[in-house]
Amino acid sequence: EIYVPSQQFGGSDKSASGHRYDTIPIANGMITSGMSCQLIHYVPAEHDKFFEVVKGFDALVVRCNPGQIDAAGGNQVKFDNAMRSLQKKGISVWPSPDVMTNMGAKDALCKIANLEIGLPDTLAYYTVDEFAAGFKKTMAFQPRVMKQNRGSSGEGIWIIHLKNGNYCSKFGERSCTDDEKITMMEACDNHAEEHTVAEFIEFCVNGRTPKAGKWDTIGTGKYLEGGKAAGGQLVDQRFCPRIVEGELRMNMVGD
Repeated sequence: EIYVPSQQFGGSDKSASGHRYDTIPIANGMITSGMSCQLIHYVPAEHDKFFEVVKGFDALVVRCNPGQIDAAGGNQVKFDNAMRSLQKKGISVWPSPDVMTNMGAKDALCKIANLEIGLPDTLAYYTVDEFAAGFKKTMAFQPRVMKQNRGSSGEGIWIIHLKNGNYCSKFGERSCTDDEKITMMEACDNHAEEHTVAEFIEFCVNGRTPKAGKWDTIGTGKYLEGGKAAGGQLVDQRFCPRIVEGELRMNMVGD
């Protein structure tokens, strides 16, 4: 696990214990099954010591949410490379860095956009220009869910509506203007904000600047920072109102 000192409880994915909500049940399940299981926090300043200690284990279950290692002052690439070194020594790592990269990237949604289970107005943005143009077009069509690529705790995931509800009937019929107002809710804590389209774009690209206005989120924006190679991206998908009925997640555990 990773504890982020600057965030309450060590991160929005954690309870008052400082652990992720399901970490202790997972560990107790292993212990009940007759295995030995210890909970260890990765401290970036003790990187070498941490990886020397974990060499003594048969396997590692990694509970570090993407984005939190960097937020705690560490380096995700350095961490991932060290995990790959353990794999080469025969130590199992679940999930491996490569699985996280290939299966955890939110732009996978865009690859199914034209299938029956997808929506054609699902887009991924890697540059400022394509984001500004694409978001103004999709926002004018239907309420949106905007997702940054880093992390899975809900920070940087926004449900967005046009305040005046002036949606067009067909995708691409019109684009929003910079001064149109949008109402937003962030998935990590369900707090609400109201901004202009231009302020939202500025926050996503450059973070907290005067042009972005005042933000209440714990996040810092800059979702495209570093470009595609560094995981900088935004996924733009239509908001599906039936989400309030719940969701079904499926994980493939075999061939």
